[in-house]
Amino acid sequence: MAKTITPNQLLGQIGETAVQLRFLTMGFQFDVRSRLEAGIDGIAEVMDKGRPLARMIAVQIKSTEAGKYASEDASGFTYLLRTEDLSYWSGTNLPVIIVLYRKSDETFYWKEVQAGPGPAERRLQFNKKTDVLDRDAVDRLAALTVPKIGFGYYVPPLGGGEEAVVNMLPVRLPTETFVATTPHTVAKAKAILLDADEPARLDWVIKGGSFWSFQDPRATVCRHIVDLDQVEAIETDLLAFQEDVDERHNFSFLLRQALDHQVREHLNWDKDRKLFYFKALAPNEPRVFAYEASKKKAETDVVNVIENKTDKTRVEFVRHHAFVPKFENLYDQWFLVIEPTYFFTTNGFVPHPHPNALLAGKKRLDRSASLRGQVIMWHRFLTQEEKNLNDLFASKTTESRLRFDEPPTVPLATRVPEDVWGSQKKLSETEAETEDLLSFE
Repeated sequence: MAKTITPNQLLGQIGETAVQLRFLTMGFQFDVRSRLEAGIDGIAEVMDKGRPLARMIAVQIKSTEAGKYASEDASGFTYLLRTEDLSYWSGTNLPVIIVLYRKSDETFYWKEVQAGPGPAERRLQFNKKTDVLDRDAVDRLAALTVPKIGFGYYVPPLGGGEEAVVNMLPVRLPTETFVATTPHTVAKAKAILLDADEPARLDWVIKGGSFWSFQDPRATVCRHIVDLDQVEAIETDLLAFQEDVDERHNFSFLLRQALDHQVREHLNWDKDRKLFYFKALAPNEPRVFAYEASKKKAETDVVNVIENKTDKTRVEFVRHHAFVPKFENLYDQWFLVIEPTYFFTTNGFVPHPHPNALLAGKKRLDRSASLRGQVIMWHRFLTQEEKNLNDLFASKTTESRLRFDEPPTVPLATRVPEDVWGSQKKLSETEAETEDLLSFE
């Protein structure tokens, strides 16, 4: 298969180069990040007459070939930020700006993103006179680097280091993927499977009349939606590492569908928040997951029932451990990126009507050790079948599965101070639950 570079890839590179040149002509330094960037394309450093000041601005570049922006007129336009970008920027200790580059008229506009903890505005309003990226913007850009209230540019003091866990699980792919032709659209295929006498399974993708699955459709209910004489088993690597961006996205979606099928017995999928969360086994009853931690046995309340502090017979809400999954391809390896979070219900089954306040209250209490433990816990859960443990998570299936290796670790020269994660108050578990209730009320 011949390698190609898509027009979008070319446009993205042209935009990065154009923005880098613009910053250099303005008297800034600009360093483009590596291909591993996830939401920040470069770092601009403020300079005073050629003297670097070590004051940095994170820059995200959005390039377009031509056409109008949303609601564009002679005075300005609006731009809607992606929620995943806002989520990524929420942990930054640098000011973040977005630069919009349009190739057709060589225009550059910029706007500060209100990143950091708390809600952020997704819709930005650009003024075509004041928000142009040129020499007139130098002072405004430099002003962004002045430390704000709070921790500002806090640098942890030197001391004993620690080993950080990266929230990326290396994925071991099945060796074969089954490809077939199909006359059906995705919607029609789902309808056929749901009407069949056998349990439906959706661990496949359909695009352009082509069906992909890690399972042989001839041996599953999927035989009803493919051309049986056109089924072929090919090496998974031929699909997993294609240069075409759309094909990689299609394969990434196949991974998500396969993961959903593997965990369906114990996890629910919430399509609005795009996360998996532990199922409750019964209304208003906690659930515990026992697993092997680093060197000893551990257990976690993966479904936690929070009672009213004054009336123990009344349940305030139920908190479920959850994670947002994202499959990423870095060179010749696929990873499952795990973003630990929580899902809230009223009784274990009915989604809570006000989850955002509860989530914000709980997130403020999470610390480095807590997040590390959650990543490890999710890895142990996803690898239970391999270890053949005799508990409720054990599985006897012989189907091809996604398998997950240990998350990578990175040695840090300094230990991450717990008090930079949020409130500096040291809370007991009881106080933490009380703060959850207060944040809801």
